Amino acid sequence: MPPYCPGEAPPGERELFIALASAPGTDGWTALHSLAIAAHVRQVEGEADFVVIVPNHGVLVIEVKSHTTVSRLPDGRWKLGSQPPTGRSPFTQASEAKYSIRDYLIRQRIDLRPVPLIHAVWFTHARARSALPPSPEWHDWQLLDSEDLTADAAKAVLRTLQAGSNHLRTKIKGFAPGLVGPNDATSAAIASSLRRKFELAIVPGNLRRARQTQLTAFIDEQYDALDNMQQNRAVLFTGPAGTGKTWLAMEAARREAALGRTGRLLCFNRLLGRRLSLDMAGVSGLRTSTFHQEILRLTGKQAPRDASAGFWDRELPDHAVDMLLERGETEAADFLIVDEVQDLAREPFLDILDLLVKGGLRDGRVLLFGDFERQAIYDGADGQERLRRQIPHLATYDLTFNCRNLRRIGTVVKLLSHLTPGYRHYRRPDDGVDPSFLKYLRGSDQSAALADAIRVLRDDDCDLDEIVVLSPLRGRSTAETTTDPWLRQILRPADGVTAPRGRVRYSTIHAFKGLDAPAVILTDLDRAEAPNFEALLYVGLTRATDRLAVLMEEQTLLAAFGGNA
Repeated sequence: MPPYCPGEAPPGERELFIALASAPGTDGWTALHSLAIAAHVRQVEGEADFVVIVPNHGVLVIEVKSHTTVSRLPDGRWKLGSQPPTGRSPFTQASEAKYSIRDYLIRQRIDLRPVPLIHAVWFTHARARSALPPSPEWHDWQLLDSEDLTADAAKAVLRTLQAGSNHLRTKIKGFAPGLVGPNDATSAAIASSLRRKFELAIVPGNLRRARQTQLTAFIDEQYDALDNMQQNRAVLFTGPAGTGKTWLAMEAARREAALGRTGRLLCFNRLLGRRLSLDMAGVSGLRTSTFHQEILRLTGKQAPRDASAGFWDRELPDHAVDMLLERGETEAADFLIVDEVQDLAREPFLDILDLLVKGGLRDGRVLLFGDFERQAIYDGADGQERLRRQIPHLATYDLTFNCRNLRRIGTVVKLLSHLTPGYRHYRRPDDGVDPSFLKYLRGSDQSAALADAIRVLRDDDCDLDEIVVLSPLRGRSTAETTTDPWLRQILRPADGVTAPRGRVRYSTIHAFKGLDAPAVILTDLDRAEAPNFEALLYVGLTRATDRLAVLMEEQTLLAAFGGNA
């Protein structure tokens, strides 16, 4: 509470928020973030960074320090990062917040006798245990650091509460004999007293701002990936959908351009290319487009209206290779960044990429981003092996944190797509809403079910322009062929990155690959109608950030859930 972390919160608080929200084994816990304390025991007012209420274990008040360095000066003052030295100990801050909260709860007539009320300091970005010598000012178990955050935040909380309870038993005669609280009722009363229910009501606009903040904030894994960009000349970043590959590709391009270098940021998909061009507009020295748009520009060719696959896969690439060889290195840039590389890791395309960067793929500055698990929907061969043949010294970095989807959507993706090992953690806190699956008979009209799904999402505070309808079928999808008057009024093709106000976009799954939307409805999911069904299902499911509805043919649905649908 609240169910999102404000973007202006210090980095340590954001990371602890994410760690607690995504930690397994925390059902029934309540974490209050940034709890204001009007009646503080020492100051005019104060704040507790986190109050974690764990049924049957206790309540932990946490003071968070995000500084990367921490030390005690010879005169006893604290030196935290680049801040001026201070005589006020973070452990004193945590203790005063704890006693202020205790006094308030007692005034609210909440029985705290069996409840361990413990305080601790969490240095989220420093290995404080090794930096700080033992001191009579705090117990060892009251000090948590970056290793606790990355290992398992929930276990660190439980360990601290257990140690704190043991300490209270040695100091307070008869403390919690045979019972350690709070029980479920007392936990709810503590949470309700400290943060009244009206604070849980978030208007849709705030939800959208919170979602955007969550989707754009980097976490430790992304920062490690950025470090690898600097340490290796050629890197392949791989990971399932939603692990932040496109965000990293854009950040990599900004960093390279900031060094005064020229380069290209290319992708495969047309709609993703439009989004990248908009987001990267104004970055000096960078050319952003789809791969095919770039070779059309270089060759001066125009695509025929009825261009076949042969034109895109052979004729145009062959012409581009001939032209680039004639021009020598005049078109080669300082760096090359490719998103969706799994769809471009084919011989004619790799030959062109090799000629677009100084030193070629073997010796050039090359950063590649791709999902080779399920998203290679245009070429089933092993693209990673081809890349390694072209780039012998290619370093690989695996991304495992899901930065896009809520946990319940990611769980469905892992189940239906058989991802191994899948996502290690989810950055965004879950909101408890399950994806919905609706079955239809093969050949039947899905218009009524589609209209109902849109209305349900609208009633759930989704604006119509936040909803996207996706289908594996081109030219004959439910959204394109429906005769329902209301649907025909609100549905519009997804020709751009954003939707017209009050309209629902629709697209093929192929065309929407690389993009996402707050709410996604999948239609026409029939294994008999869609080649490469598993890959298309995976891509479609992972487009949804917050809400997902799936219209699936009855037998396909039964097979997907192993006969338990």
